[in-house]
Amino acid sequence: MTPELIHSVKEIRAKVRAAQKSGLTVGFVPTMGALHEGHLSLVGRAAAECDIAVVSIFVNPTQFGPQEDFAKYPRTLDADMELLSHYHPVWVFCPEVDEIYPPGSSTVVTPPNIALPLEGEHRPGHFAGVTTIVLKLLNIVPADIAYFGQKDYQQAAVIRQMVIDLDVATRIIVCPIVREEDGLAMSSRNRYLSPEERTAALAISRALRIATERLEAGDRDATSIAAGMRAEMQAAGIREIDYAVVANPQTLETLQTATDTVVILIAARVGQTRLIDNCVVSLTPTP
Repeated sequence: MTPELIHSVKEIRAKVRAAQKSGLTVGFVPTMGALHEGHLSLVGRAAAECDIAVVSIFVNPTQFGPQEDFAKYPRTLDADMELLSHYHPVWVFCPEVDEIYPPGSSTVVTPPNIALPLEGEHRPGHFAGVTTIVLKLLNIVPADIAYFGQKDYQQAAVIRQMVIDLDVATRIIVCPIVREEDGLAMSSRNRYLSPEERTAALAISRALRIATERLEAGDRDATSIAAGMRAEMQAAGIREIDYAVVANPQTLETLQTATDTVVILIAARVGQTRLIDNCVVSLTPTP
């Protein structure tokens, strides 16, 4: 069944509020479109756990830097609607830019401190755009639960902290990374990769796996493990590595020595395509 497509802020907000007033629960999946199985895993979770799933499709201009790919970011609404037709009921909110940012709009949300390292250093202004659009969307679609993917680990942490700090009622659930059969984390940007670049990109998930194996074998030298990840990617021809770190999963502080649970995070450019990936490793001994 074709999902209902809604372009108006007033209409989607009214529909969500009416549904909740009648006792229905609403799950929300914010996306920029170009949907893949990673997005669909979130939609499936929302559809299974809530009475109605709302999916937003909006390529948010304020989270792209001046040298980034806003203009060429894939826009595939017809294909997205076809994929979403397998879930029911789904409402698709697909506004124009002027609907979200009317002329004269100038308010920006200052991100929490967890936005400062890693992506915050390499993409200045990015998380201000993310927190602003997510807060706007959670006001437009005041859902009971909103679903985000772990692939954007720092983004999810930023959103969770923002929701706590600003007393947003929507509960945030972060869902596992979905990977291609060869291990590459699913991303709308994967379609930019040439066959040769895609082969090289596999070194990212391979570096994560090697780092995980070292940690699980008892190696706690996070600095050496990080260097090993870089070496693995460089050997595959990846020259532009923004970061490859073992970090505290709550603060994202880069660690020199791994203790307890850690998160391993990588951001690298393969050709012209910037990819991110991560994995969480629990080092706490099981009883």
